[in-house]
Amino acid sequence: MDTLAKSDPKNVAKNNFHRFYNINGWAFVLPAILLTTFFMVYPVINSLWMSLHSGRGTVQEFVGFGNVLRLFHDPFFTQALSNTFIFLIVQVPIMIFLALVISSCLNSENLKFKSFFRLAIFLPCVTSLVASSMLFKSMFAYDGVMNDFLLSVHVISEPIGWLTDPFWAKVTIITAITWRWAGYNMIFYLAALQNIDKSIYEAARIDGVSPAKQFFFITIPLLKPVILFTTIMSTIGTLQLFDEVMNITTGGPGNETLTLSLYIYNLIFVYSPNFGYAATVSYVIVFFSIILAAFQFYVARDKQ
Repeated sequence: MDTLAKSDPKNVAKNNFHRFYNINGWAFVLPAILLTTFFMVYPVINSLWMSLHSGRGTVQEFVGFGNVLRLFHDPFFTQALSNTFIFLIVQVPIMIFLALVISSCLNSENLKFKSFFRLAIFLPCVTSLVASSMLFKSMFAYDGVMNDFLLSVHVISEPIGWLTDPFWAKVTIITAITWRWAGYNMIFYLAALQNIDKSIYEAARIDGVSPAKQFFFITIPLLKPVILFTTIMSTIGTLQLFDEVMNITTGGPGNETLTLSLYIYNLIFVYSPNFGYAATVSYVIVFFSIILAAFQFYVARDKQ
């Protein structure tokens, strides 16, 4: 019976039909698989193998976990790791909270020129990163616009060394990052807010709940999944912070704004190239990204 079923012209045609479309499907998917393998999978595997080697330039020798042990005795790595976590701990909460506040304001029905304000706040994240960084470098220079303004309103009595003082250099970098990416997160929150039933807020207003309490006890809990997503993405982005630091302070003064990504750049292009050690430092970013993402998922989990 099986032989007769297989020899049935209808079954043969059906099998040929499915085989034809399976081949066509693989033909369409294969280029993407090859490109992904060549440009993503292979570099990851190769960098992992490279992290087990050390040496100058193209002369590399196998050291196993020697590069990992070297991390614990490298003052530049320690400084870069410390600075990166300072930016992470300070900047990400400020940016997330600011984006939440702005999106709540822009979601108001009574606000006029909504489109203008939304575009104006979102615009920084689509502008040239180098151009915006150079703008901040000019504004926060010793004789820049920021010092001129603060002096004119008598907030300060002498110019602040925004780019030469360790503390103020960090403040400048945090300001630049927040200015650029707060609008990006705002778009996610704004889209989520428009999907919340307005009757919830109407019921809260009837019960006499103040706008501040509505924000903290209604808006934020309902936006929990979106907040988790933006927090994880912002955390990963801050761990990879490079462009603003490179263009505004170049890691100065005295490596006080040096980040892990900038240190990797220095290991390859500024110092004598050590690709193996640079690969090891890059996996530190991967490690902390996984740990912090898992921690944030754990904290934000739904408690039954």
